[in-house]
Parts: sequence; structure tokens; C-alpha cells
Amino acid sequence: MDFEVAVETNGTVPAPAGLDWIAVSPKGNAKLQILQGNELKLVYPQPEALPDRFEELAFAHHLLQPMDGPDLAANTAAAVAYCLANPRWRLSLQSHKVLGIP
Repeated sequence: MDFEVAVETNGTVPAPAGLDWIAVSPKGNAKLQILQGNELKLVYPQPEALPDRFEELAFAHHLLQPMDGPDLAANTAAAVAYCLANPRWRLSLQSHKVLGIP
């Protein structure tokens, strides 16, 4: 049918077969069932979900996304600093929020 199927999940339930792209966004200390995929997108910082906990998982891309809210500027600076010090991780921004699009 010439289309691809992508899913973003917190990873606590196994993914069904046939997905073309799997993005896992872990939350807190939840136990992951999906340990490999295309991208691991971690909201940062999360005291119970530090990046080193996920460093060795088999994902093609390891992304840090600054936690939104009143501390966004500090969280963005912290995510940038972490990515610079740990090259496996790349920064992921929610561009619609940066541009002020609801």
C-alpha cells in the first residue's frame, strides 16, 4: 500500500510486529519492554530517568528533549550541556513550541 507505520510510545508495552519506525520516550522509573528501535527520545531532566540508564540500548538515535514548563530555559541549557559532553545524545526540540504554535 506504499505507506509506513510509525509509533511513539513510553515503551512499557511490547510493540506489535510490522512497525516501520519505533520511537520510545521513557517516563520516570517505568520498566521498559521495548529495548530497541529507531529513536529513544528522553525528556530531560528526569531524576528517575537519567540518560546513562538508556545509553546502551539498541536505538539508532538517542535524543534529549528539554522538559517544558517554567524551567524550560534551564532545562534546555542542561540538555545542550549534556549532549556536548556525551556525543551519543543529540538535542531534540519541539519546534512548534519554539515558534509559539500551540
